Formats: sequence, structure tokens, C-alpha cells
Amino acid sequence: MGTHSAVHRFHEAGSDPNVNNVMKFREPAHSLYTSTKVFTIHHHIDIMDDNMNVVYQSRSKALSLHDKTDITDSNGRFVAHIERKLFSFHERHFITMADGFAFELSNELFHLVKDITNIEGLGWQLQGNLLGLNFELYDEYDDIVAVIGQKMFSIHDKYCIDIYQPDKEAIVVAILVALQHMIRDRQSSSGSGGGGSN
Repeated sequence: MGTHSAVHRFHEAGSDPNVNNVMKFREPAHSLYTSTKVFTIHHHIDIMDDNMNVVYQSRSKALSLHDKTDITDSNGRFVAHIERKLFSFHERHFITMADGFAFELSNELFHLVKDITNIEGLGWQLQGNLLGLNFELYDEYDDIVAVIGQKMFSIHDKYCIDIYQPDKEAIVVAILVALQHMIRDRQSSSGSGGGGSN
């Protein structure tokens, strides 16, 4: 059975996608799942398939002002590099893919309920709700690319990603990792643990 909540879209590996996602967007091509190791000096995220095999890993440099992060696949091949920059009232994460293609996530700070993050260089948009812990990723044609759901009250900061355009998977993974860093930074700056961590 899929999860039925219209608010929280997270589902565990091996379970059906959220029924609201299926009704709104159709059945996803496949899903990925993350588990963040929260008590390490290096921010480390494992991204797994339905069988809980690690297919990507992200690892951040310890105590880096620019939060430099590298993503590799299960064979150790480089997938993407992410760096954070702060400009006035915007937070930006620059992403460079293995083939050299670069884009950035730009988000206005202080939005609490409805977040819209423009992905400059791709023409994509990430629409989300920090309170509902859900995000929808749309391409330049307003077609759904992925739906991201965060598990509430999880010490490992778990996410699921329903992917609708499998050829964009590596880009989706890079955006997801940047998003997790943005949420973590926001929670740290507000002094709040938020819904899905700690």
C-alpha cells in the first residue's frame, strides 16, 4: 500500500509511492532514498535504490566556509560538485556536473511557508513547503521531474525521491543534496531542529 498523506509524501524503500503523487503526476519511473549520517564531522549522505543499495554518495569537506561537497556514484566516479555562496538576502548553491555543465540554486531567505527556488542555468524550478517537508521539481516546460519527501522525526534525516524523468537522475540527486544543505543551514541559523532532523 502506498502512503496516503496529502501533506507528507515520504515513503520507505520497498513501499508504493504516495498515492497523491501517483494521482497528481502518475507512477514514478523509480524512487531513491537518502540517509544522512548526522554525527560525523564530514556531512555524508548515502543515496540508495529500492533494494537499499548505495547508488550515490555525497561528502562535504569538514569546516568549510563554502560547504564544498562532492557527489560520486557507487563505483566512485565523480558526479557533481556543490559550493555554497551567500549574497545579501539570497542563498546560492553552485553545482557543476561531471561533464562540466553548471547551474545554481538561488533562494530568497526568510520564506517560511512556500519556498520557490529558481535553478538558474537549467530553467527549472523547485517548489516546496518546509512545513510539509515536500518539494516538487519542475523542468523548463513545467513538467514534473521529481517529487521529494522528507521523513518526519528521523534522526538520520531521511528523504525519498520519486523520479519521473530518469535521464535527469544525476541532476536531481545534485539538487537534492544542495537542498538538504540549504535546509540544514536554515535550521542551524534559526536554532531550530525542524521537522526532519535530530
